[in-house]
Amino acid sequence: MKCSGKTLAFKILLYAGLILQASIWIAPVFTLLATSLKSKKDFYSGLGLFNMPSHIAWENYMAVLKKGNMLSYMKNDAIICLLKVPLGIFLEAMAAFSLTRLRLRHRTGIFIFFIIGMMLPMQVALVPISIVYKKLNLFNTYFGLFYVYVAFGLSFGIMVLRGFFISIPRELDEAAYIDGCSKMQVFTKIILPVSKPAIATLVISDFLATWNEYMLASIIITKDEMKTIPTGILNFVGQYSTDYGGLCAGVLISLLPVLTVYLVFQKYFVAGMAGAIKQ
Repeated sequence: MKCSGKTLAFKILLYAGLILQASIWIAPVFTLLATSLKSKKDFYSGLGLFNMPSHIAWENYMAVLKKGNMLSYMKNDAIICLLKVPLGIFLEAMAAFSLTRLRLRHRTGIFIFFIIGMMLPMQVALVPISIVYKKLNLFNTYFGLFYVYVAFGLSFGIMVLRGFFISIPRELDEAAYIDGCSKMQVFTKIILPVSKPAIATLVISDFLATWNEYMLASIIITKDEMKTIPTGILNFVGQYSTDYGGLCAGVLISLLPVLTVYLVFQKYFVAGMAGAIKQ
């Protein structure tokens, strides 16, 4: 009976802790939703942060989509993500395949060289990027963002895929070579299909990072019609006033593609990250 009593108490404390933690995570989302449904009048009426308004201001969402150019910003973000995510992962996979399957000299040193890229802050490269982009006329172009996003994402992608590729038995490679496969065929027909969990992990993380990136986008993109969501949504923040309802509505709308990608690939996420730490 003592053991069952301790077990029950432990379960009660565990679920209480989980409920508390879930409440902490849900609270900002609820306030975001509540604020997006408030009119400007509600903000000056003393309505609490966690209180829902008596009148639902759906016009905030309509204003974001029509007057706030939200669809244009989402289109720009989607184009960049569709360029960067698949091509970036393919480059990272080829580099990881070379480091784990090919007979390269100083493979560990090359891998460390890539990992050092994760240690360098992005701010260090802002001035050189600006100088080069000005000479090449890459400001206000999709490829201007594409190049820097791929470059800054290589290190993390190679680390994840290298860890997963190491866990793949080499007997699969040897069987493929016996059947007459080339190295490229082993890469495309054996390694990549087996690595779906790691690739799905990178799809989620790359899409999230690219979709929400602000600093580089704010420097490279200055034309309003080329802006992405993180920079374009700041149009709701003025010098003397801020449209909090429109701002929060825009944030919620921008979350929908990210949630969709996560829900599609989330079943592979844990397996992919677990493979990344294997040596």
